[in-house]
Amino acid sequence: MILRMLEQMKRGRLRILMAVASGAGKTTQLLLEGWNCTKQGLDVVYGTALPTQEIWSEVGLDAGGEEPPLKAIAMIAWQKDGLHRYDIDVEAITARMPDVVLIDGLAHRNRMAALRPTRLEDVRELLRRGISVIATMNAYEDESVQAAAKKMTGVVSEWTVPSEVLKEADEVRLLDVSAESLMERRTYGQLRGKGHSRKHRAEERSRISILRELALRTMADHVNGSLEQHRNELGLMGPSGASERILVLAQFGWNGSIYVRRGQQIAKRLNGELYIVTFVQPDMELTTEQAAFRRSLKKMAMKTEAVWEEIPSRSRRDMAAALAEYAKIHGITRFVLGHSRQTRWQEWWNGSLIGALLRRIETTDLFLIADHSLVKGERILPARLAASAEAEPLFKRVTEQRIQEKAAGLKRGRLKVIIGAAPGVGKTYHMLQEGNRLLEQGVDVVIGLLETHGRAETASQVGALTIVPRKRIAYNGKMLEEMDTEELLRIHAEVVLVDELAHTNVPGSMRAKRYEDVLCLLEAGISVVTTVNVQHLESLNDAVEHLTGVRVRETVPDIVLRQAREIQLIDVTPQTIQERMRAGLIYKADKVEQALSNFFRVPNLIGLRELALREVADDVDERLESWERRALFRGPWRRQEVIFVCIGPDVRPEGLVRHGFRIAHRLKAPMHVVHLPVAPWGQRKTSVVLEREMSEVRALTERLGGTFHERAAVTRGKWAESAVQMADQLRASQIIVGMPIRSRRWGRLGAMEALMRQARHMDVLVLSEWEDLRTK
Repeated sequence: MILRMLEQMKRGRLRILMAVASGAGKTTQLLLEGWNCTKQGLDVVYGTALPTQEIWSEVGLDAGGEEPPLKAIAMIAWQKDGLHRYDIDVEAITARMPDVVLIDGLAHRNRMAALRPTRLEDVRELLRRGISVIATMNAYEDESVQAAAKKMTGVVSEWTVPSEVLKEADEVRLLDVSAESLMERRTYGQLRGKGHSRKHRAEERSRISILRELALRTMADHVNGSLEQHRNELGLMGPSGASERILVLAQFGWNGSIYVRRGQQIAKRLNGELYIVTFVQPDMELTTEQAAFRRSLKKMAMKTEAVWEEIPSRSRRDMAAALAEYAKIHGITRFVLGHSRQTRWQEWWNGSLIGALLRRIETTDLFLIADHSLVKGERILPARLAASAEAEPLFKRVTEQRIQEKAAGLKRGRLKVIIGAAPGVGKTYHMLQEGNRLLEQGVDVVIGLLETHGRAETASQVGALTIVPRKRIAYNGKMLEEMDTEELLRIHAEVVLVDELAHTNVPGSMRAKRYEDVLCLLEAGISVVTTVNVQHLESLNDAVEHLTGVRVRETVPDIVLRQAREIQLIDVTPQTIQERMRAGLIYKADKVEQALSNFFRVPNLIGLRELALREVADDVDERLESWERRALFRGPWRRQEVIFVCIGPDVRPEGLVRHGFRIAHRLKAPMHVVHLPVAPWGQRKTSVVLEREMSEVRALTERLGGTFHERAAVTRGKWAESAVQMADQLRASQIIVGMPIRSRRWGRLGAMEALMRQARHMDVLVLSEWEDLRTK
C-alpha cells in the first residue's frame, strides 16, 4: 500500500482539453495553458509539432520573427499511404525531463515499429516517469461517442481513445464553441470550407451542433461520476439534484411494456438514466404468459440500456418499503408507474401501493401514467410530427402587417450569452476577448458594463475597447453606479458588452433588473454579449438550493436565455476554481476561507458544473429540433401537451411553478398555474400573507411565460374533485401537484389520494419536498 502511494505521488498529472469539434480552438488553448505554466516558473515543452505563426499571434504570443516562447521536442517522422505522420519522441522528452509536455492529438496511432502502439500509451509512459501532460482531443474521438457521432453526423474519426481515459485524467475541461461561432470562423476564412451553398451550410451547422451536444452530454456524465464519488465519500444518500434517474415499476402483464416505453420517453427528455424494477413472489413459478412478458421486458431493458432488477416481495404492502429503500440507495429521482384500478374500498382492504409510497418517499417524485384506455386508447404510437403551426401556404399573399413583423425581427439585436457554473470561471475574460475579436473585424463594439472585481488579468483584456461611463444614482445618501442604458441607446453601437446579467439595479433606476436593460438594447437593434452563472437561471433555483444549500435571490427568467442566438459555456474544473479562489482572483482574501467552506466546496462546484453542461446541451437540442423539425437526442414527444400546476395547501408554490415550467418547456407545452386554496372551517377569505405569496407566484408564472389562475377556496373534501374539473376545462394532459410539507403531512394525504383516483385519465406528477440532506 505504501509503495503504491509513493508511486502515485511520483506520477505526473494529466489534463485533457476536450473540444466539441475540430476547429474549436484546442491548439490555441493548449498554448495558453503552456504559457501560463511557464509564468509559474515551470519548464514547459511542446511534444508535438509547433503551431503556425498565425496561432501564436491569435493567443497574443507573437514572437515577431524571433524564437517562439515555447520550445518543441523534435518528433519522429514517418509516412503511410503517402501521408506524412509524426510520433512523439518519448526518450528525447525524458532526457530533458521537463515539468510539463504539451501534446496535440491524444488519439493518434503510432507507426508499426514504435515501442507503444498509440500516443495515449506514450502519454501514460511520460506520466509514469513523473512528467505532467496537457493533451487535446475531440469529443467524438471518445470510443463510447464514436458510434453515435457516425450514426447521427457521418463523422468518422480515424483514431479513438478508450472511454476510461477521462477517468484516468486528473482534470478534464470541455472547450465549448457554438455552431454559429464555428460557422463564423469559416466565413472569415479561419478554417477550411469557405463559400459553401446555403444547403451545405445548414447541414454543417446541424452536424456541428450534434457533435457539440454529444460532447456536452459526455462531459456531464463524466462530471456526474465525480459528483457521485464525492457524495459517497461524504456518506450522502439520495439524489444529488444535478441529474435524473427514472425508475419504472413494470409487472409481467400487458401494461408493462407501455410503462417502460413511457419511462424511456421521460428519461430521454430529461436526459436521465432508466431503471426497471419488477416484483416477483419468491418460490412461485411463472405462468407461460408471464414468462413471455418477462422475456419481452428483458429485451426492452437491453434495447433501452436500462438497469433491470427483480425484487422479491410477498405482498403489496411490502412493495412501498422496498421501492423507497431502492430509491435511497440508487439516487432515484422519479418513480413511474400506472394508476391504480382499485376502488377506494379495495385499496383500504388490499392496501394501496400509491398511498404507501406517498407516506414513505422523501426526495423522489411520483409520476402516474394516464390510463388512456378509458378515453382514447393507447397514445404512445409511432406517428409523424404535426406540421408547424407557423408554416404558411406557399402562394399566400404577404400582407403589409406581416412584412412589418418580419422587418422588426430583422432589426432586433442579437443576444449571445456566456454561461458558467460559478463565479471565477472566466466569463468576463472571454467576453472581453470576444469584443476585441469583433473590433478587429471592423464591428463597432463598446463596453456597457464591466465588473473586473479587481482582477488584473481580466482588466488587461479590455484592450482597445471603449468603456461607456456608468450613470451615478443617489440612494440612501450614497452615490451608486449602474449601466447607462440611455447613453448606450444614444450611441447606438453595433454590439454592447454587458457583464452580470442577473444584477438587480439600484432602486430608482428606470428598469429594475439588468436583463431588462439588455432587452431594451435588443429592441433598439443593438446586439449584446452578456455573462451569467447557471445558478441565476430562474427555473434552476430550487435545484441549486438543493445542491448548495444557498437560495439565490437574483435570477434571470429562462425566457431571456431562449431569446439568445448563441449560448456558450465556459467550462472550468472545481479544482481550478478553488485554486483561483485561494490566489485571490475571485474574492478578497478575508472572504476566501468562508467561501471555500460554503458555496465553493468541491461537491457544490461539481453539481453546478453538471447543471451547466446539461442546461447548454438541452439548449442545443432545442435549437436542433427547431431548425430541423425533428427530435434528436432526447427523443420525440408525440402528443400535444398542456401542463396544469395546481397549488394547494401546505406546499411551497415557487418550486412547483419552476418545475412545471421546465417540464412545459421540454414538451413545448402551455403551462397553467392554478391556486386552489382550502377554506378552513368554511371561511373563504385569504390572509394578507397568502395574498402576498400568491402575488409573487403570479409574477413568477408570468415571468416564465405561464398563465396564472386564482380560484375561490373549497373545502378539503372537495379539493381533489375541483382540481380535476379545472384541469379538464383547460384540457390538461398532466397535473403537477406538490407533496405537503412533512411537518403537516399527517392527515393531509387523503386529498392527494382522492386526486389520483379522480385523475386516472391524465398523467399526475407528485413533486417531493426536497430537504437539505447534505452535511453541514
